[in-house]
Amino acid sequence: MKGLRPFRICISPSPLKERGIKGVRLINNSIIVVKLGGATLGTTVEDIVYLQQQGKSLVVVHGGGKLITDWLEKQGISSRFVHGERVTDEATLEVVISVLAGLVNKEIVAAINSLGGNAVGISGVDGAFIQGRIKDEELGYVGTVAKVNPAPLEALLKSGYIPVIAPVSLHATDKPDKALQVLNINADAVAGEIAAAIGAERLIFLTDVVGICDQSGNLLSRLSPDEAEALVASGVASGGMIPKIKACLRALSGTSTTRIIDGRQRHALLNEMEGGGGGGGGGTTIGK
Repeated sequence: MKGLRPFRICISPSPLKERGIKGVRLINNSIIVVKLGGATLGTTVEDIVYLQQQGKSLVVVHGGGKLITDWLEKQGISSRFVHGERVTDEATLEVVISVLAGLVNKEIVAAINSLGGNAVGISGVDGAFIQGRIKDEELGYVGTVAKVNPAPLEALLKSGYIPVIAPVSLHATDKPDKALQVLNINADAVAGEIAAAIGAERLIFLTDVVGICDQSGNLLSRLSPDEAEALVASGVASGGMIPKIKACLRALSGTSTTRIIDGRQRHALLNEMEGGGGGGGGGTTIGK
């Protein structure tokens, strides 16, 4: 694939104490699921490493939609979206797998490990830990999660590694005989399903917005599940915020705290942990 723009995570590691970041008090070893947005990759890696070194167990889920579009354009493959989801034919799926499970995943893993962390990159295909089914035939090889097998994650966490997860799954449910064996799944949905399956302490979405806002643009610091569903139904919450809200609602079956925060600022994740996820530093909490 010639002429493609290289993908790099730019990090400027520095001692946290020099940046005025207080030590985070870790109450227990419960698991935190962190979903990284594209604009937050370079601001978050240092926090992830620091939290791991303090004894916290983390699972990282990432996307890569903008880079997929870039690579598709370079290959002369047009992108088409239906209800905000990328239509994924066989040619598109090859690029999706290459970008998500290859380039993006390994750059994140390399960044974590180069700063002294311990991370292993996997996709939902590995160990068949995310098993999916076709979501809508109109979307092609776009899946929805049918089952999460947490055993591979538990093995990695027990061994002291951060699983870094690319959101593609094994096509394991209702698969036609000649269909491809891998599905493209929305990363937000994957994060929510994983958090629910492993009973995570927290699910945190690091995004490029301040949180969920009302129709006047004012930040909503806390929402009940019913209030969050109403925002989606009314159209106030739209676009990329919809799968995040749905993922938070899904995660609440096994997760005590779900948060959507602005991850563009350095140490946003550490500040979130220090604040206990209560919304004091901005963002939106969706909870019971």
